[in-house]
Amino acid sequence: MQFPLQDLNSLTPIFGLLITAFVVVIIEALIRKSSTLSYWISIIGIVVSIIMTIDIFQDSTISFFEMFRLSAYGNYFSVLFMVSALFTIFLSRDYLDKLGTHYGEYYAIILFATVGMILMANAADLIIIFLGIELMSICLYILAGFMRKRLKSNEAALKYFLLSAFMTGFLLYGIALIYGTTNTTNIAKIIEYYSTNSSLPTMFWIGVGLVLIGLAFKVASVPFHMWVPDVYEGAPTTITAFMSTGAKAAAFSALILIFPDNLLADSKIQLILAILASASMIVGNIIAISQNNIKRMLAYSSIAHAGYMLIGLASANPGGKNGILFYLSAYVLMNIGAFGILSIFEKDEEKYLTFDDYIGLSTKFPFHSALMAIFMFSLTGIPPFAGFFGKYYIFAAAVNANLTWLAVLGVLMSVVSAYYYLRLVVLMYFREAETTISTAFNPINNSIIFLSALGLFVFGIFPSLLMQIIERLF
Repeated sequence: MQFPLQDLNSLTPIFGLLITAFVVVIIEALIRKSSTLSYWISIIGIVVSIIMTIDIFQDSTISFFEMFRLSAYGNYFSVLFMVSALFTIFLSRDYLDKLGTHYGEYYAIILFATVGMILMANAADLIIIFLGIELMSICLYILAGFMRKRLKSNEAALKYFLLSAFMTGFLLYGIALIYGTTNTTNIAKIIEYYSTNSSLPTMFWIGVGLVLIGLAFKVASVPFHMWVPDVYEGAPTTITAFMSTGAKAAAFSALILIFPDNLLADSKIQLILAILASASMIVGNIIAISQNNIKRMLAYSSIAHAGYMLIGLASANPGGKNGILFYLSAYVLMNIGAFGILSIFEKDEEKYLTFDDYIGLSTKFPFHSALMAIFMFSLTGIPPFAGFFGKYYIFAAAVNANLTWLAVLGVLMSVVSAYYYLRLVVLMYFREAETTISTAFNPINNSIIFLSALGLFVFGIFPSLLMQIIERLF
């Protein structure tokens, strides 16, 4: 089979990352102790790839036998993934040095994982979504177990691998059933098949359900969430930040592609999504209350946030999808910032990761305490930060879709979340015990954390800056 050479133009963002990743791999193979060089090459490669993606942002082409779609939608997510990867790499250098695991292949694996995410967001075929998921997942298995001398890190990698491999079977079998009933894996043709047939075979719905299960696992929705707390706790903190932002955004990008509004409006699908959203919000928020480890708290909080975003999907209207994209953009900044601060303070043997360690932090580290407070306020959904508008857009879409009860449940669960988010703020500012935390600060790390907080403030004051871009993506 041959394809036109101009099809390669649609892979411009991917080529930038792949070339960078291969250069890093070659450097690691040929030069000893080259992790610092790999670090800077990775940063330069991602920045160049972001610029190239922005340059072709509005381009729209379908290539590689209708399997890959270049569009503003895919480019938006590509930029989001690369920003998540870039911030993760910036925060990782000091963190890996501090824990004695600074190896250059770490950066190459992050780049390959980002390529997998971009494939998912730009897919025009279920096979490309599957390939993207597998490329991303294999890289995340390795990164979760990167702290090879930590038992929890090894446990995190093994749990994530076993459960994810099991869920991949659901996804692949679902794709097979959809292919068996529609004779295609092309997403546009599957949507056309659904739209033009009034009576659909049972096998088609079973296939759709299995695909939904596979992607629900990736977004960490209840009841497919059991891997999240242990994996988030055991993985290196910077990788936890990357998994909770880039990987979650990639799974939602695939969900939005596969499930168009007319399919989501089906009463059976809408009910299932509403149940998943409700269960995720309730379970995630209630269990997060009892956590004393901040990484585990943020893990259960991640489950709850998946529930909020599933409300937007269940709404089955353009407002819901726009709300998901805005929410994901804010969520990347919130979680990169929160986990970034944890990575700055964390010491070997997983020290300084509990709520008690942060008592009185504001007296010794006022800058980082203020930024952590901003991230907690935004995660709660308190104005004037972007997290508030993320929830607002999603809840408004639910009300417009006559899912008012789901929006009310989301508001109530947001109130519950205020307890464990603001608990950290209270401990930092209103408890006077002297913190034992001490660390040397890197101006680059501080700048990344500050930029994340600044982004939340800017998009919270001027949400239209981001929403105007999002509304033109569909």
